[in-house]
Amino acid sequence: MPVPVNIQTAIMRAPAIPLPFYRYLYRQVGARWQWVDRLRMSDEQLAQTLNDKRNNISVLYVNGAPAGFYEYFCEDEDTIELSHFGLIEHALGLGIGKWFLLQALYAIWSLNPKRVTTTTNNLDHPRALQLYQMYGFSPVSTGTGIVRPLSDKELLEMARKG
Repeated sequence: MPVPVNIQTAIMRAPAIPLPFYRYLYRQVGARWQWVDRLRMSDEQLAQTLNDKRNNISVLYVNGAPAGFYEYFCEDEDTIELSHFGLIEHALGLGIGKWFLLQALYAIWSLNPKRVTTTTNNLDHPRALQLYQMYGFSPVSTGTGIVRPLSDKELLEMARKG
């Protein structure tokens, strides 16, 4: 699957991603989907999670600007979880979502796991499950996402962190 015409893309691994940059990506990608878990982590907790050698992050750039990221976690030698995947608002509608997911899956499958997992819920993009199924994922359970908005205090603390 080719990248749409007239779009310059680059995907770069970020093995030592700075916490403020990660938080920026996480907020930009996840705001509309109610991603808050990683924003609630302290610097120490987040650094420990991101610096775990089993965790891998790659950032998508479109026309020179950050446009999304994917993150996967090697649970063991047999199982890898695609833990985060998404595009920043300005990259939605460019026709690169399917291509970007395919690149993430190529990177994961190149490690030769026996299975790849991911999680989605009703808070995700309306076509997320359909897209995952198109690339070979099979639903194994269902659940409902719970919206737990950030409090004013949490938002203020995030603003202080940068």
